[in-house]
This record gives sequence, structure tokens and C-alpha cells, in this order.
Amino acid sequence: MAPRQAGKPERVTSRIEDYALIGDEQTAALVGRDGSIDWLCLPRFDSGSCFARLLGDEDHGHWRIAPRGADTCTRRAYRSDTLVLDTEWETGDGTVRVTDLMPQREHAPDVVRIVEGVSGRVTVRSTLRLRFDHGSVTPWVRRSDGHRVAVAGPDSVWLRAEPDVRTWGEDYGTHSEFTVAEGERVAFVLTWHPSHEPRPTLIDPYEALESSVTDWRRWAGQCGYDGPHRDAVVRSLITLKALTYAPTGGILAAATTSLPEKPGGVRNWDYRYCWLRDSTLTLNALLAAGYRQEAEAWRNWLLRAVAGDPADLQIMYGVAGERRLPETELPWLPGFAGSTPVRTGNGAVDQLQLDVYGEVMDSLFLARAAGLPTRPHMWAIQRSLMQFLKSAWRQPDEGLWEVRGGRQQFVHSKIMVWVAADRAVRTLERYDELEGDLEGWRRLRDEVHREVCEKGFDRERNTFTQTYGSRELDAALLLVPRVGFLPPDDPRVVGTVDAVRDDLGHHGFLRRYDTEDSVVDGLPGGEGAFLVCSFWLADALHMTGRTEEARELFERLVGLCNDVGLLAEEYDPVHRRQLGNFPQAFSHVGLVNTALTLFGDEEAG
Repeated sequence: MAPRQAGKPERVTSRIEDYALIGDEQTAALVGRDGSIDWLCLPRFDSGSCFARLLGDEDHGHWRIAPRGADTCTRRAYRSDTLVLDTEWETGDGTVRVTDLMPQREHAPDVVRIVEGVSGRVTVRSTLRLRFDHGSVTPWVRRSDGHRVAVAGPDSVWLRAEPDVRTWGEDYGTHSEFTVAEGERVAFVLTWHPSHEPRPTLIDPYEALESSVTDWRRWAGQCGYDGPHRDAVVRSLITLKALTYAPTGGILAAATTSLPEKPGGVRNWDYRYCWLRDSTLTLNALLAAGYRQEAEAWRNWLLRAVAGDPADLQIMYGVAGERRLPETELPWLPGFAGSTPVRTGNGAVDQLQLDVYGEVMDSLFLARAAGLPTRPHMWAIQRSLMQFLKSAWRQPDEGLWEVRGGRQQFVHSKIMVWVAADRAVRTLERYDELEGDLEGWRRLRDEVHREVCEKGFDRERNTFTQTYGSRELDAALLLVPRVGFLPPDDPRVVGTVDAVRDDLGHHGFLRRYDTEDSVVDGLPGGEGAFLVCSFWLADALHMTGRTEEARELFERLVGLCNDVGLLAEEYDPVHRRQLGNFPQAFSHVGLVNTALTLFGDEEAG
């Protein structure tokens, strides 16, 4: 059936932080405080969505379960150390709870929603509008064996309730209404599968709930961190696990596309892919927190993704290592808070970013040093990357932040070239069985270091700069002491930390760079404070002996987590709202690493 606009469809008025995440490590859904699932891509994170109300209105797909006539919930929370969400409404007739989860799949993905009466007798309504291909395709719905079956092209979704409840079709949606008393439960199971295949195997929703709680708590119990804000650290690790594509080990940047970095602006990107820039910091967080299996899976994904001609190394890949991620605009979606265009794919995939060579070399160095099992081809790949860098490192590139204003000589990119050479040298010095161009890589390391200190440092202001010879600064420069380019007590490091904080500070937090007046950015409008950069500032303050300031900043950053412990990419401190794709892996990686940095020992500066 052709898509339609239903009367005056309701636009999303929620804030980004009003959402919670559920998932099965192959895809994820966002559940609002009103009990509506407004975002879900099936069967993978990067598939077309069947619920896209997040980026449009109710006729672009959603599934709401809530008491009849009720608005936002009274309270909600994850069950401790799990990804199982409980949402409760207190009404004049009583209290009802909806428990949402996506159990680990064996074959098909399932969404389980269990409605339970807590007190009194409450009438509950379920409204399901399926819209495949990001809200553009309305399926044909029929009854079959106690199910509602929605089919359109390659997609098929089966919906059932246990026990069966009154269900009817209206206004291109599937509606149910029923009453639950204290202790009564009704479970809904929504299952996707390819439309050409037979009906998928049915799961028991209550067994799925029990096993999900057990499995998540067993996994969370492996966390080796036992310092302040442990709950926030565990929640961040659970979020990283939820953003992992289990079949390959790839960790995507976020579960969403096109949530704006500025409401009404054009900085709306698809983050449902895996970035190499995140690799070292992610690996460090997993290893330091005690998750070696996940660290090894991520390392193995990295090795598969980067295999091939080093000149063709990309900055990002699909969750299974796909290379082609063409950027497309979806004009039928009006965007979150009117922020257009809505995009799928990411054109930055074709950019040159020299920093990723350093990230890959650093990640593999870290993995080897941590004792992760090596792979026969790992060192051969590293040698190939270094061979390419020897001739290519002087090229300008688009830099860490994927600017769209043309290539520049970014200082952070050159520093990461130094990191690549340094890790190659240190690997050969530590492991006698490996062979390589030790003297050549030492010369490259020294040459890059001299050039960066000469061309990328502003002596007048005592700070490194964003690009050679420029006056602009970049929050990525805070990583200078972390990667070992200079020691933390070097006056140039201290000067850079102070200059970046003064120049890019935004109401107590930190921007990536000056997007408003940038000559390299290439896009109109600005953005909020970039959360991972603020975590980097806390790290840098600690490393330069200002631990009390670092811990105060960390406390404020943890306080930005929403009511269920999740962070987006950015934060608007003026309007006090989260911005950008959600939840953001890089923000949660920053939280974990900074907690480990600040509280791994109690030595304060």
C-alpha cells in the first residue's frame, strides 16, 4: 500500500535525553518516556528503520504502549546492571508497568514488551504503526495463526500477544486495548524476518526476560572498576556492549542517524557505522575494565576491516566491515526538531584522514602489549601501513573531525603519524622475533616530531594549533600527553591545555573547535559542547597535576547523563539539552577512560 499522511500526525516533541536504549547486539531501539518506541532498524543497526517517528511524526512509524489517556511516565529505570527497561505510570485507576527488552537472538530479532498491573485496574492501549524503509513504506497487514502479520517487499513483522487481547486495524495502524489488574500480565512480541521465509520460531517472552536479566548481570559482573560512580561506568560499558554488532565485534558510533548537533541545523549525520578513530580509546576502556573478550573481538574486526591496500584505508566501515556507505538524503522525513536533511550513509567515508593510521597502529600495539592473541598477518598489515605513511605523511587531510571545507595540514593528524612511527619502533624494540625498518621508522618519528613542533606550535601563545601556521585551536590537541608526543609536565603541553580550555570553553564544557568562525569547517551554523572532548580535558588536567579540577569537571560530566545513564554526542549548556546521535559510544568511552584515569589510583595533583 502507498504511504499516506494520517490527518494531522503528531510530531515528536521529546528531547534526545528522553529516550532509553534497548537492543540485542545486532540492532537497537529507542524508547521514549511516553512509552513509544520511536526508532528501530531491522534486522541490523544500519538497516532501514521500521519506526522513524524520532525523525518525523507518528505516521513514520512507532509503537506506543501506555495507559489510555496518559502522557509521559511517572518513573523509569533499567533493572540494575541490565539493558531491561521498566517504565511505570501512576494513574487515578492504579499503577501499571511496561518492561521492554530485546533478547539475544538465535535467528530472528524480537522486541518483547510486557505489561504488568502493579496496583488497581488500569486500561492500557497499544498503537503500532509499522513503516518500513525509514518511514516510506506502509505494509499490508493481515491475521494469521493468532498474529498480526505486516508485509512489504523484503520485510515481514509478526505481532502476537499472550494472552490474546482485543486488536483491530484503524488509520493504517494496529491497535489493542485491555485492562490489567494487580499481578496480571500481557506480553507482546514483535518479530521481524525476511518476508519470503516461513513464520519464525516463537519465543517465550517471560523466559526471554529472565534469561536477559541473568545474562546482562553476569556480563556486568566482570567489570573490574570499583571506584566512584561505578554505576555510571557499568552503564557506559553496557551501552558499549549494546552498540556492538555481535557477529563481527564491530562497535558502531551510535544507534541513530541525523539527530542534530544543532536543532534546525544541517549537521545531521549517520553514525550507525564503525570509526577507526575510536579504536584505541575503545580498546583501552574494554581492556582496563576487564573485558578482554570484547577487546579481542574489536581488534579482530579492526584487522579484517583494514586489510588490503593501505592507500585505501577508510576512516569508517560498516558493522561487518563494508566499505561502500554512500550518503543519501531522505526528503520525506522532516527531521528531529525540523533538522534537515535526514541522511543515511556517510560521505566522509571517502575522506583522507592520516590520523587513522596512528589509531590503528596504536590499537594493535596496545592489543599486543595486553597479551591478546596475535594473528599471523597482523604485523604484515602494520608494516604495510608504515610503508604507505613514509611517503604520504606530508599530505594535507580532512582531519579527525571530518571537516567539509577542504584538506589542511592538521596538527593532530601529524601527531598521530608520529604515534604510528613510535608504536612501530617500540614494537620492534620489544619483540625480537619481528622484523621491520627500525632505523627508517626512527627517522620518520623524529622528522614528524620536529616538523610539528616547528610548524604546529604558536610560540607567542605557547600552544599547539589546529593546523600549521593557524591561530585556531582544536580539542584533539589535549591528547598530546596521552599519546606520549610530549610529557605532561612539558610547558608546551600545559600551555596547550590552558589555551584550549580558554579558547574552546563553553559554559564549563568544551567544543571541538570554533565551528562558527572556522575557515576549515565548511558548514553553516554551530554545535554544542562535544562531550568526549570535555572528558579529554579532565584527563589532561589530571595529567598536568590539576586532579582536583579534573575530578570536579568529571562530576559535572557524569551529571549530564539522562535519567537512565545515557549520553549523546554533544550537550547544549545554554538550553540544557543533549544534542547529536544517541547514545554515543565515544561519549561513554570517554566516561569510562576518565573514571579509570582519575580513580584508578588516589594520587591527586
